[in-house]
Amino acid sequence: MRIDVMKTYKLYIGGAFPRSESGRSYELKDKKGNFIANPALASRKDLRDAVVAAKAAFSGWSHATAYNRGQILYRMAEMLEGRTEQFVAEIKALEGVSDSVARKQVQDSIDLWVWYAGWSDKISTTSGGTNPIAGPYYNFTIPEPLGVVGVIADEKESLLGLTRGLAPVITSGNTAVLIASERLPLSAISLAEVMATSDLPAGVVNILTGSKSELIPWLASHMEVDGIDLSGADKKLDGEIKKAGTENLKRIYRFEKDASLKRILSFMEYKTVWHPIGI
Repeated sequence: MRIDVMKTYKLYIGGAFPRSESGRSYELKDKKGNFIANPALASRKDLRDAVVAAKAAFSGWSHATAYNRGQILYRMAEMLEGRTEQFVAEIKALEGVSDSVARKQVQDSIDLWVWYAGWSDKISTTSGGTNPIAGPYYNFTIPEPLGVVGVIADEKESLLGLTRGLAPVITSGNTAVLIASERLPLSAISLAEVMATSDLPAGVVNILTGSKSELIPWLASHMEVDGIDLSGADKKLDGEIKKAGTENLKRIYRFEKDASLKRILSFMEYKTVWHPIGI
């Protein structure tokens, strides 16, 4: 009789898959109560390491051409399509939905990565501008990435929630620290494997599994985190998160379940440049 090899999943930090420094993990079971795996239970030190990795990756990613970022996001969509059956099986096991519902969620996620990839080189054109000025100058206003953004993944649709949070953040050149669903972490773990084998530079996305109640307060108070998408956090925590984020003026938003340019621009800041007109 063959014994199944049960997996112990790790974190995804700086393009690598380290164990939690605490050595902790927790049991993950499917809808029927069957044991699936032991995901890592991330600690405060793990979160700090993830922010350090995101901060280090920001310069290279934000200075990459918009076209290059779009190509990388599109490549991730291609790889996600190639692993459709794996994601469908994981969603069915944890969410308890039918094959058709799980498959639609995966297909919608792939389409959303492609949609945001297409926006990468159009953001400045649609949201920037040349300003009228009385003088021998050009005056341009352009949107630029904010920095390190914390993403608290929506849990209602595990893979689609991840995509809604991550794709708009990194499309514009930000880097991300994602806190995955404690109850439905498999899509986040498998997405990390997709990212690690794509062209996405190490540190652009960092994924932590574990207890949201532990990790969210540390994320909100971290001085190197510049913004937070708290769409997947309990609304009862909004006040606490916003209060903790005031110390370094974090941009904190909660979004509806839609794809929009607003989700990109919310984590960008506008820069105005003056340039003399040559003769």
